[in-house]
Amino acid sequence: MGIVDRRQMMAALAGAAQEPVYRVDVRLVRILATVRDAQGALAGDLGREDFQVTDNGVEQEIAVFERQSAQPLSVAVLIDRSRSTQRERGYELTALERFFRALVREGNAEDETALYSFNYEVELQAGYTRRLEKLAAALRRLKSEGATALYDAIYLASRDLERRSGRRVAVVVSDGADTISRTTFEEALEALHRADAVLYALLLVPVKGEAGRNLRGENALIQFCSGTGGKMYYPAAPRALDEAFAEILRDLRTQYLIGYYPKNVPPAKERYHRVRVTVKRDGYVVSARTGYFADEIR
Repeated sequence: MGIVDRRQMMAALAGAAQEPVYRVDVRLVRILATVRDAQGALAGDLGREDFQVTDNGVEQEIAVFERQSAQPLSVAVLIDRSRSTQRERGYELTALERFFRALVREGNAEDETALYSFNYEVELQAGYTRRLEKLAAALRRLKSEGATALYDAIYLASRDLERRSGRRVAVVVSDGADTISRTTFEEALEALHRADAVLYALLLVPVKGEAGRNLRGENALIQFCSGTGGKMYYPAAPRALDEAFAEILRDLRTQYLIGYYPKNVPPAKERYHRVRVTVKRDGYVVSARTGYFADEIR
C-alpha cells in the first residue's frame, strides 16, 4: 500500500471515529394494564384499537396486544418479618396461605410464586413453585425480629423476576418503614421497571391510629405501586386482608398485555421515559406503569 493510500485510509478512519454513534433502543416495552369503567368494575373486553400509548409524549404503535393475557404469572411475595409487624402475624400468614392456594388452583397451569422474607436481611424462603406444601412450610418458619430492609427485598426480588418469562408481579406485605436497606428507593424502583414488574402493596399498621403509621415509608410504597401500575391496600381488619388478596387476583386475571418498540422518541437528558396508557373511550381508568429506564440515551 502506497503512502497516499495509507494517508487516505487513516483520514477515513479518523473521520469515522469523530462521527457520533447513536444506539437505538429496540427492546420491546411491555406494559401490564388494568382497566376499570366509570363504576369501578374491571373492564376486560377492550380491543387494541381502544388503547393509546405515548412515550415521552410521542404516540406509539402497539406491536403486542393480549386481552386477559394467557402468559403465565410469576408472583414474588415479600413479607415483612421485622419486629414491628408481629402483632397481626397469625392471621396474616393464614391469609397468605389462602392466596397461594387460589393462585395455584384457579389460574394458568404454569403460574408460580416465590416467598421472600425480610427484616435486617432478605431471605428466599421458597423458590418459584406450585407446591402448596412447600409454601405452607416456609410460612410456618417465619419469626418476627429485627429491622426492615424493604428496598433491599424489592431490589433482589426484582432481579430474580427479570429472569422469569411471562408476566411478573411483586406483592409486598409490610408496615412500609425501611430502616436498614443498602439499596436506595431509586435503585429499587429502577429494578422493578427493568423487570417489567407490577407491584401491589398491603400496608399493615403495627399500632392502631395515626401513631402507628410511618408516612415516609407509606409514601414510598405508594410510589412503587403507582409507578408500576399496581395498587396500595390498607387492610385494617383481618377480613380486609383476604379481600385485598382476592382483588389482586381478580386484577391479574383481567390484565391486558401491551407492548411497543419505541419509535421517533426525541433524545432526552433523562434515562427515564414517561409512558402514558389511555383508553380512547370516555369513563375508563387505566392502571399501568408510568415509564421505563432506557438502556442508553445519547
